[in-house]
Amino acid sequence: MNDSEKTLDSHRSFMLMTEIAGEEPISQRELSRRMGIAVGLVNSYLKNLVAKGYVRIKAFPKNRYSYLLTPQGLTEKSRLAYQHLSYFTGLYTVARQDYLDLFRRLEADGVSKLAFCGVDEVAEIAYLSLQETGIELALVMDLAADGAVFFGNAVQPINVASNLPVVISSLKRCDSLEEVLLKAGVTRNRIFSLGNI
Repeated sequence: MNDSEKTLDSHRSFMLMTEIAGEEPISQRELSRRMGIAVGLVNSYLKNLVAKGYVRIKAFPKNRYSYLLTPQGLTEKSRLAYQHLSYFTGLYTVARQDYLDLFRRLEADGVSKLAFCGVDEVAEIAYLSLQETGIELALVMDLAADGAVFFGNAVQPINVASNLPVVISSLKRCDSLEEVLLKAGVTRNRIFSLGNI
């Protein structure tokens, strides 16, 4: 298992333990819906957590079950919470500095206005970094605009024609957004992301 798979695995375990910590009976189907993963995967994670002694199963009539965190499960949940907080704090710090470096380089090249493509948590980090420069955010684009507003800018569909430099402001969707931008006619030399600085 590589590092990203381990991170995803521990994140799912943490989310599952968080969901069952509420002490209300909850079905695997409901856990699946809340976590956005398949019921079979929920079942697999629960079996793993039970085997490690982090979760105890309490049976009810009519094949219903309640999942309870054991004292070791509460300790593990706390450890995972700290681990994820540390990971996301590090991600924030790195992304904030990398976007600031990118914007300073663009500013040094004479860029005064640019566009963001991709609205998510990382876009907010990029926006904070942009505020430390003299560059104006003139356009915000995403796949599904749906009337969303990003820091006072109406989010536009990606097919909006623009001659502005475009900064991909999502780490999770960087490749797919670049592909859509290229198909929309944005030239590669006007697309910037943390992967190509």
